[in-house]
Amino acid sequence: MRAKLQIGNFSVPSCVFNHRRDRKPCPFVLSPTQPNPAQRYSLSFDRILVLNYLGQKGQEAGLLAAMTFSVTWDSFETTRSLEQPLNQFLFNQYLTTNLCNLVKRHRKVIEGRLDVDHVLKARCIREFDERYTSVIFGYKSCQEYYQEASPSQKVCQLQVPVLCLNASDDPFSPQHAIPTETAQHVPTLALLVTARGGHIGFLEGLLPRHQNYMDRVFSQFMDAVFKHQEELAAVTVAMGSQQLGQT
Repeated sequence: MRAKLQIGNFSVPSCVFNHRRDRKPCPFVLSPTQPNPAQRYSLSFDRILVLNYLGQKGQEAGLLAAMTFSVTWDSFETTRSLEQPLNQFLFNQYLTTNLCNLVKRHRKVIEGRLDVDHVLKARCIREFDERYTSVIFGYKSCQEYYQEASPSQKVCQLQVPVLCLNASDDPFSPQHAIPTETAQHVPTLALLVTARGGHIGFLEGLLPRHQNYMDRVFSQFMDAVFKHQEELAAVTVAMGSQQLGQT
């Protein structure tokens, strides 16, 4: 099978690659702008921002490669999944309460821009986004905000090679929302989808105290990127020229 993402000895054999073992995540982006290769990376804990930034900026992003873990690809599907009874009880309620507590803590700063009391009555993330997030950031509606925030809408424009690890049982990014079909037509995007792992989980063994799958993939990918910087830079330039020719 032809490798979808090949960097030296590191490869993902197809754009969608399934494993049956438990894994764990942490995204990073790597930039070629620093003179010392050891300094050419930074960790980013907002996977959505990383992918949206790369999709929007292309070559202008100034990045050599990127890796993300547990991306929430479609905000609409994320909220639907989190509003399922068990997920609502385990995750949605808790996260919404924490968000409301932050609003309560900074009430004096926020008041005047929106109805704080209405925000504090939110019982799920979707209601919080409708009453706070979309309003405070100037969106016409929560639907417009979710459309803009979903990375699945922008991956077709990726010019920088990106590896994304997701789990099929992630309640924040349900399997049907992972853009597996789209990835088959995007040469710079490789998806690694595991059977289990949850959201930012991917632990291995009965006592997961040692190096896990995320650590190993992260290390191998980093090593391959540092060893093949020129090839990666050439891929980005070629993809940029190809997309420019299509416009």
